Amino acid sequence: MRRYPSHPSRYLPGLSEEEIIQCARQPGATAVIPIGAIEQHGPHLPVGVDSILAEGWVDAVLGRLPADCPVFLSLPIHLSKSNEHLDFPGTLSLDKHTLSALFEANVSQLMAWGFRSIVLFNHHGGNTPHLRSQLLEHRQKAPDCVIRFLDFEDVTWGISALEQQYGFHAGELETSWMLHFAPELVDMSKAVKEFPAWADTLQLLQPEDAPATFAWKSNDLSASGVMGDAILANAEKGRLWVEQASQHLAGKLVEMVKLQRES
Repeated sequence: MRRYPSHPSRYLPGLSEEEIIQCARQPGATAVIPIGAIEQHGPHLPVGVDSILAEGWVDAVLGRLPADCPVFLSLPIHLSKSNEHLDFPGTLSLDKHTLSALFEANVSQLMAWGFRSIVLFNHHGGNTPHLRSQLLEHRQKAPDCVIRFLDFEDVTWGISALEQQYGFHAGELETSWMLHFAPELVDMSKAVKEFPAWADTLQLLQPEDAPATFAWKSNDLSASGVMGDAILANAEKGRLWVEQASQHLAGKLVEMVKLQRES
Protein backbone atom coordinates (compact mmCIF):
# COMPACT_ATOMS: atom_id res chain seq x y z
CA MET A 1 0.00 0.00 0.00
CA ARG A 2 1.00 3.58 -0.60
CA ARG A 3 2.22 5.54 2.38
CA TYR A 4 1.91 9.29 2.83
CA PRO A 5 3.38 11.63 1.96
CA SER A 6 3.88 10.72 -1.67
CA HIS A 7 4.05 14.44 -2.51
CA PRO A 8 5.60 16.01 0.60
CA SER A 9 5.61 19.59 -0.69
CA ARG A 10 1.81 19.36 -1.18
CA TYR A 11 0.94 17.52 2.05
CA LEU A 12 -0.27 20.15 4.55
CA PRO A 13 0.04 18.01 7.73
CA GLY A 14 3.71 17.51 6.89
CA LEU A 15 4.48 21.23 6.64
CA SER A 16 5.38 23.80 9.26
CA GLU A 17 3.09 26.69 10.18
CA GLU A 18 5.13 29.15 8.13
CA GLU A 19 5.22 26.81 5.13
CA ILE A 20 1.43 26.43 5.24
CA ILE A 21 0.95 30.20 5.33
CA GLN A 22 3.21 30.57 2.30
CA CYS A 23 1.26 27.87 0.45
CA ALA A 24 -2.06 29.57 1.16
CA ARG A 25 -0.75 32.94 -0.06
CA GLN A 26 -0.05 31.66 -3.56
CA PRO A 27 -2.54 32.95 -6.18
CA GLY A 28 -5.22 30.32 -6.69
CA ALA A 29 -4.04 28.21 -3.74
CA THR A 30 -6.42 25.27 -3.32
CA ALA A 31 -6.73 22.69 -0.56
CA VAL A 32 -8.13 19.23 -1.35
CA ILE A 33 -9.97 17.16 1.27
CA PRO A 34 -10.33 13.45 0.41
CA ILE A 35 -13.46 12.01 2.01
CA GLY A 36 -14.00 8.27 2.41
CA ALA A 37 -15.95 5.92 4.65
CA ILE A 38 -15.64 2.73 6.67
CA GLU A 39 -18.36 0.34 5.50
CA GLN A 40 -18.97 -3.13 4.14
CA HIS A 41 -17.90 -3.79 0.56
CA GLY A 42 -18.95 -7.38 0.10
CA PRO A 43 -17.01 -10.54 0.95
CA HIS A 44 -13.98 -9.79 -1.22
CA LEU A 45 -13.04 -6.24 -0.19
CA PRO A 46 -12.06 -4.56 3.10
CA VAL A 47 -14.34 -2.12 4.90
CA GLY A 48 -11.90 0.74 4.26
CA VAL A 49 -12.36 0.75 0.46
CA ASP A 50 -13.78 4.26 0.19
CA SER A 51 -11.06 5.81 2.34
CA ILE A 52 -8.28 3.86 0.63
CA LEU A 53 -9.56 4.85 -2.82
CA ALA A 54 -10.17 8.49 -1.88
CA GLU A 55 -6.53 8.84 -0.85
CA GLY A 56 -5.26 6.75 -3.76
CA TRP A 57 -7.10 8.78 -6.38
CA VAL A 58 -6.03 12.13 -4.93
CA ASP A 59 -2.44 10.92 -4.74
CA ALA A 60 -2.57 9.86 -8.41
CA VAL A 61 -4.06 13.21 -9.41
CA LEU A 62 -1.47 15.24 -7.48
CA GLY A 63 1.26 13.38 -9.31
CA ARG A 64 -0.08 14.65 -12.64
CA LEU A 65 -0.27 18.34 -11.75
CA PRO A 66 2.23 20.89 -13.08
CA ALA A 67 4.91 21.60 -10.48
CA ASP A 68 3.81 25.23 -10.12
CA CYS A 69 0.09 24.44 -9.64
CA PRO A 70 -0.69 25.45 -6.01
CA VAL A 71 -2.83 22.49 -4.94
CA PHE A 72 -2.32 21.03 -1.47
CA LEU A 73 -3.59 17.95 0.32
CA SER A 74 -5.41 18.34 3.62
CA LEU A 75 -5.93 15.54 6.13
CA PRO A 76 -8.48 13.01 4.80
CA ILE A 77 -11.84 12.37 6.46
CA HIS A 78 -12.04 8.59 6.89
CA LEU A 79 -15.27 8.16 8.84
CA SER A 80 -18.52 9.55 7.43
CA LYS A 81 -22.25 8.86 6.94
CA SER A 82 -22.76 5.18 6.07
CA ASN A 83 -26.01 4.31 7.84
CA GLU A 84 -27.38 2.59 4.72
CA HIS A 85 -24.82 -0.18 5.34
CA LEU A 86 -25.27 -0.66 9.09
CA ASP A 87 -27.09 -3.99 8.67
CA PHE A 88 -23.74 -5.46 7.60
CA PRO A 89 -20.88 -6.01 10.08
CA GLY A 90 -17.82 -3.78 9.80
CA THR A 91 -19.62 -0.54 9.02
CA LEU A 92 -18.93 2.58 11.10
CA SER A 93 -21.18 5.60 10.59
CA LEU A 94 -21.52 9.17 11.79
CA ASP A 95 -24.90 10.84 12.01
CA LYS A 96 -25.53 13.87 9.81
CA HIS A 97 -24.93 16.35 12.66
CA THR A 98 -21.52 14.90 13.50
CA LEU A 99 -20.51 14.82 9.84
CA SER A 100 -21.61 18.44 9.50
CA ALA A 101 -19.48 19.44 12.49
CA LEU A 102 -16.48 17.53 11.11
CA PHE A 103 -16.89 19.15 7.69
CA GLU A 104 -17.25 22.61 9.21
CA ALA A 105 -14.19 22.15 11.43
CA ASN A 106 -12.03 21.10 8.49
CA VAL A 107 -13.17 23.93 6.22
CA SER A 108 -12.99 26.59 8.93
CA GLN A 109 -9.43 25.68 9.85
CA LEU A 110 -8.30 25.69 6.23
CA MET A 111 -9.82 29.16 5.90
CA ALA A 112 -8.03 30.24 9.07
CA TRP A 113 -4.78 29.13 7.42
CA GLY A 114 -5.63 31.43 4.50
CA PHE A 115 -7.17 29.11 1.89
CA ARG A 116 -10.14 30.51 -0.03
CA SER A 117 -10.46 27.65 -2.51
CA ILE A 118 -11.30 24.17 -1.18
CA VAL A 119 -12.01 21.04 -3.20
CA LEU A 120 -13.80 17.97 -1.87
CA PHE A 121 -12.97 14.59 -3.36
CA ASN A 122 -15.76 12.44 -1.93
CA HIS A 123 -15.57 8.71 -2.57
CA HIS A 124 -18.71 7.68 -0.68
CA GLY A 125 -22.00 8.35 -2.44
CA GLY A 126 -23.95 8.34 0.82
CA ASN A 127 -22.22 11.60 1.77
CA THR A 128 -23.08 13.50 -1.40
CA PRO A 129 -26.60 14.84 -0.69
CA HIS A 130 -25.59 15.99 2.78
CA LEU A 131 -22.33 17.59 1.66
CA ARG A 132 -24.11 19.51 -1.10
CA SER A 133 -26.50 21.03 1.42
CA GLN A 134 -23.53 21.85 3.65
CA LEU A 135 -21.83 23.69 0.79
CA LEU A 136 -24.84 25.94 0.36
CA GLU A 137 -24.94 26.73 4.07
CA HIS A 138 -21.22 27.43 4.14
CA ARG A 139 -21.53 29.71 1.12
CA GLN A 140 -23.93 31.87 3.13
CA LYS A 141 -21.54 31.99 6.11
CA ALA A 142 -18.33 32.56 4.13
CA PRO A 143 -19.09 34.08 0.70
CA ASP A 144 -15.39 34.68 0.02
CA CYS A 145 -14.58 30.95 0.15
CA VAL A 146 -15.29 28.76 -2.88
CA ILE A 147 -15.84 25.04 -2.24
CA ARG A 148 -16.14 22.67 -5.19
CA PHE A 149 -16.49 18.94 -5.79
CA LEU A 150 -13.93 17.02 -7.83
CA ASP A 151 -15.71 13.93 -9.17
CA PHE A 152 -16.04 11.39 -11.97
CA GLU A 153 -19.22 12.93 -13.36
CA ASP A 154 -17.94 13.30 -16.93
CA VAL A 155 -15.62 10.27 -17.01
CA THR A 156 -16.49 7.40 -19.38
CA TRP A 157 -15.36 3.97 -18.15
CA GLY A 158 -16.35 1.68 -21.01
CA ILE A 159 -18.38 -0.72 -18.86
CA SER A 160 -21.74 -2.36 -19.58
CA ALA A 161 -24.95 -0.35 -19.32
CA LEU A 162 -26.09 -2.54 -16.41
CA GLU A 163 -22.84 -1.98 -14.54
CA GLN A 164 -22.92 1.73 -15.33
CA GLN A 165 -26.41 2.07 -13.83
CA TYR A 166 -26.30 -0.39 -10.93
CA GLY A 167 -22.65 -1.23 -10.32
CA PHE A 168 -22.22 1.48 -7.72
CA HIS A 169 -20.89 -0.54 -4.80
CA ALA A 170 -18.02 -3.07 -4.71
CA GLY A 171 -18.52 -4.00 -8.35
CA GLU A 172 -16.25 -3.98 -11.40
CA LEU A 173 -14.96 -0.43 -10.98
CA GLU A 174 -14.20 -0.32 -7.25
CA THR A 175 -12.74 -3.82 -7.25
CA SER A 176 -10.46 -3.05 -10.21
CA TRP A 177 -9.33 0.19 -8.57
CA MET A 178 -8.54 -1.69 -5.36
CA LEU A 179 -6.60 -4.31 -7.33
CA HIS A 180 -4.48 -1.42 -8.60
CA PHE A 181 -4.04 0.56 -5.38
CA ALA A 182 -4.04 -2.19 -2.72
CA PRO A 183 -4.15 -5.68 -4.29
CA GLU A 184 -3.03 -7.36 -1.08
CA LEU A 185 -6.37 -6.39 0.50
CA VAL A 186 -8.53 -8.00 -2.21
CA ASP A 187 -9.65 -11.65 -2.21
CA MET A 188 -10.92 -12.32 -5.72
CA SER A 189 -11.81 -15.91 -4.79
CA LYS A 190 -14.76 -14.40 -2.89
CA ALA A 191 -15.83 -11.93 -5.60
CA VAL A 192 -19.49 -12.12 -6.61
CA LYS A 193 -21.88 -10.68 -9.17
CA GLU A 194 -25.13 -9.31 -7.75
CA PHE A 195 -27.60 -6.80 -9.12
CA PRO A 196 -31.11 -6.07 -7.79
CA ALA A 197 -33.57 -8.57 -9.30
CA TRP A 198 -35.47 -5.74 -10.98
CA ALA A 199 -32.40 -3.86 -12.27
CA ASP A 200 -32.97 -4.59 -15.97
CA THR A 201 -36.66 -3.61 -15.98
CA LEU A 202 -37.09 -0.57 -13.72
CA GLN A 203 -36.15 2.70 -15.42
CA LEU A 204 -37.86 5.61 -13.66
CA LEU A 205 -37.51 4.69 -9.97
CA GLN A 206 -33.94 3.72 -9.10
CA PRO A 207 -31.73 3.93 -6.01
CA GLU A 208 -29.32 6.53 -7.45
CA ASP A 209 -28.92 8.92 -10.41
CA ALA A 210 -32.48 8.58 -11.73
CA PRO A 211 -35.52 10.79 -12.42
CA ALA A 212 -36.99 9.41 -9.18
CA THR A 213 -34.99 7.85 -6.34
CA PHE A 214 -35.86 6.20 -3.05
CA ALA A 215 -34.28 5.85 0.37
CA TRP A 216 -32.56 2.49 0.50
CA LYS A 217 -30.45 0.28 2.70
CA SER A 218 -27.87 -1.97 1.11
CA ASN A 219 -29.65 -5.15 2.20
CA ASP A 220 -32.72 -3.94 0.28
CA LEU A 221 -30.69 -4.33 -2.90
CA SER A 222 -28.12 -7.02 -2.18
CA ALA A 223 -27.69 -10.10 0.00
CA SER A 224 -23.90 -10.04 -0.36
CA GLY A 225 -23.42 -6.27 -0.03
CA VAL A 226 -22.15 -6.11 -3.64
CA MET A 227 -24.07 -4.07 -6.21
CA GLY A 228 -22.37 -4.86 -9.49
CA ASP A 229 -20.16 -7.52 -11.05
CA ALA A 230 -16.93 -7.81 -9.08
CA ILE A 231 -15.95 -10.95 -11.00
CA LEU A 232 -15.18 -8.84 -14.09
CA ALA A 233 -12.56 -6.79 -12.21
CA ASN A 234 -8.83 -7.07 -12.75
CA ALA A 235 -5.71 -5.06 -11.94
CA GLU A 236 -4.99 -4.04 -15.54
CA LYS A 237 -8.41 -2.44 -15.88
CA GLY A 238 -7.75 -0.62 -12.63
CA ARG A 239 -4.38 0.63 -13.82
CA LEU A 240 -5.73 1.91 -17.14
CA TRP A 241 -8.75 3.57 -15.55
CA VAL A 242 -6.65 5.28 -12.90
CA GLU A 243 -4.11 6.46 -15.46
CA GLN A 244 -6.74 7.93 -17.77
CA ALA A 245 -9.13 9.38 -15.21
CA SER A 246 -6.46 10.86 -12.94
CA GLN A 247 -5.06 12.84 -15.86
CA HIS A 248 -8.57 14.10 -16.59
CA LEU A 249 -9.15 15.03 -12.94
CA ALA A 250 -5.79 16.82 -12.81
CA GLY A 251 -6.94 18.93 -15.75
CA LYS A 252 -10.12 19.82 -13.87
CA LEU A 253 -8.08 20.87 -10.83
CA VAL A 254 -5.85 23.07 -12.98
CA GLU A 255 -8.97 24.75 -14.36
CA MET A 256 -10.31 25.31 -10.83
CA VAL A 257 -7.04 27.00 -9.85
CA LYS A 258 -7.24 29.19 -12.95
CA LEU A 259 -10.79 30.24 -12.09
CA GLN A 260 -9.74 31.06 -8.55
CA ARG A 261 -6.86 33.21 -9.78
CA GLU A 262 -9.20 35.12 -12.10
CA SER A 263 -11.93 35.68 -9.52
